[in-house]
Amino acid sequence: MTFQEKLNAAWAKSRSLVCVGLDPEKKRLPERLFNRPDAIFAFNKAIIDATHDIVCAYKPQFAHYAAIAAEDQLAATIDYIHDRYPHVPVILDAKRGDVGSTAEFYAAEAFERYRADAVTVNPYLGGDSIAPFTKYADKGVILLCRTSNAGGADLQEQMIDGEPLYMRVAKLAANEWNGNNNISLVVGATVPQVIADVRRVVGDMPLLVPGVGAQGGDMKATVAVGRDSNGTGLIINASRSVIYASGGDDFAHAARGVVEQMIEDGAMP
Repeated sequence: MTFQEKLNAAWAKSRSLVCVGLDPEKKRLPERLFNRPDAIFAFNKAIIDATHDIVCAYKPQFAHYAAIAAEDQLAATIDYIHDRYPHVPVILDAKRGDVGSTAEFYAAEAFERYRADAVTVNPYLGGDSIAPFTKYADKGVILLCRTSNAGGADLQEQMIDGEPLYMRVAKLAANEWNGNNNISLVVGATVPQVIADVRRVVGDMPLLVPGVGAQGGDMKATVAVGRDSNGTGLIINASRSVIYASGGDDFAHAARGVVEQMIEDGAMP
């Protein structure tokens, strides 16, 4: 099953457009987990068990694990999702981007070592840096297009031949780089008109949308302009607002409550 097929099935099964970002910070874990050698995996497992039926994807952020030498717990997290909840795709948020020969190793890392269903990639080295990822035709390649951080405008909004750079990326992704139909785009929720503009040029390509929740993006506006012709097409990510909904022993239950509220607020097909 390809990433796109798995994502389509997850949208249909969960009736949810919500993706939970698994971005653990050890200092913020509940006290009962803090001293466990597998504290991060135990935390992730509880969140996953509590939310697996109401999400369309999980997105672990690579640096949160690598910075504290917890790559084994990242791998364990991905394996756990694949083994227990195989209907839920896993997006490895690594934002890789390098020359083609090195990109081949980054692609192997994401898809062969960690067995991710998709990976985030920085496209600003051009098409030859993306090709090593897209050649894995059954995997998803999610390119940074217009990110949700405030500094994203510094470069992504720069005008080239009458259009912002992020629109050039969107058009290249849709028309020149997507030979295996496995590219998606990251488009932040902080400016809904940007989502609308990108959707107009990329058709039904999936959009990974950060920025709802802690960054203040509007759910209803995002869904209204971002859904594709099938009523889906959005992977609306929330990380901190979900996994840190409570600092106590009820953290997993609280996380589920936040996801349920997101769905009630409109994050549904």
